Amino acid sequence: MSLDPDRRRLVSALALTPLLLPGSSATAQQRPAQLKQPDDRSKAGFLARARELKEEALREGDQAYGAVVVRNGEIVGEGRNYVIVNSDPTAHAELLAVRDAARRLNTRDLSDCDVYSTATPCPMCQGALYWARIRRYHNEATPADGVAPKLAC
Repeated sequence: MSLDPDRRRLVSALALTPLLLPGSSATAQQRPAQLKQPDDRSKAGFLARARELKEEALREGDQAYGAVVVRNGEIVGEGRNYVIVNSDPTAHAELLAVRDAARRLNTRDLSDCDVYSTATPCPMCQGALYWARIRRYHNEATPADGVAPKLAC
């Protein structure tokens, strides 16, 4: 299959462009900012931080979702929806939180991490949690010990 010259230039430019998370720059990607840690390092505290991210998304005109990734009682990644403001149907809170944690920890294996989210993950986010090997996800509706992600095929 042959691409026209304009499309070939676009594909080449995209291939050379580093993946940047919403609201970040190349410099921020190299040196991640400190993450806000809740005083209460329990399910309630981590869900409260996810709700703060949800409120931030709402204030900026996006959908109401927020999520954090937690390892050993500490938030190691966070995300909130950027679907509307970035016109990106894949910019869901859970997906961005997993990307943030993987980048900060420099690993794609997050099997010692849990996700705390303001909602039950959609099928796309469930897949991301599964492939990142997230141990459990939690929200208001899950049991205290959370739920293991599943890959729906």
